[in-house]
Amino acid sequence: MTMHPTLQRAFTNRRVLKVISGLNNFDAHNVAATINAAELGGATFVDIAADPALVQLAKSLTNLPICVSTVEPEKFVQAVAAGADLIEIGNFDSFYAQGRRFEALEVLALTHQTRALLPEITLSVTVPHILKLDQQVQLAEELVKAGADMIQTEGGTSSNPVNPGTLGLIEKAAPTLAAAYEISRVISVPVLCASGISSVTAPLAIAAGAAGVGVGSAINQLNSEVAMIAAVRGLVEALGTAWAIA
Repeated sequence: MTMHPTLQRAFTNRRVLKVISGLNNFDAHNVAATINAAELGGATFVDIAADPALVQLAKSLTNLPICVSTVEPEKFVQAVAAGADLIEIGNFDSFYAQGRRFEALEVLALTHQTRALLPEITLSVTVPHILKLDQQVQLAEELVKAGADMIQTEGGTSSNPVNPGTLGLIEKAAPTLAAAYEISRVISVPVLCASGISSVTAPLAIAAGAAGVGVGSAINQLNSEVAMIAAVRGLVEALGTAWAIA
């Protein structure tokens, strides 16, 4: 497996910012706005739904590496043929509201299926936050053995912040930060901390052991491209600050 050189550098420097448009977001206008914000704001790479048309759209808009996400391994094949640079099993957040759970055995099976279809491409796998923390760690180890090149944490949908402002942002990020801390200590591949991350908590993710962060709704749900770009830049600056401290 050869990782995209831009990604390799960013992971080595531990200041990766992945901007996520959404696994179930097939709105070309919103996806395009999110990609443009990632490009102009200085993100490392973008993560879009595993749809060949969206991949072609992304490639027409940016030179950033393009990741595609799905929970259906066969969809990766067409997306990679269309030009996707890496693939992600997840993000699961959009499914939890529908009552759909992803258990350890299913995620491991999806990883084996994906690797059988695409043995060479860079593969990221999300560890479900519905698992207890020790189970998340165990699954992460098994996923790496199964061929995952990076592990992504989550947890924003399971947190219930009770305070406003900065304290609330830290509360929201607590589950994914805890997972990043525990998982990064036992595996040798990079950990990306995602779900519920903001410019306040991005530096905490790096301090917890993550190589970078993934951010979706904090960017893609803003109502203007200018606001989206500003949000991406704020995250890039936050990661730069974390890196300088480290």
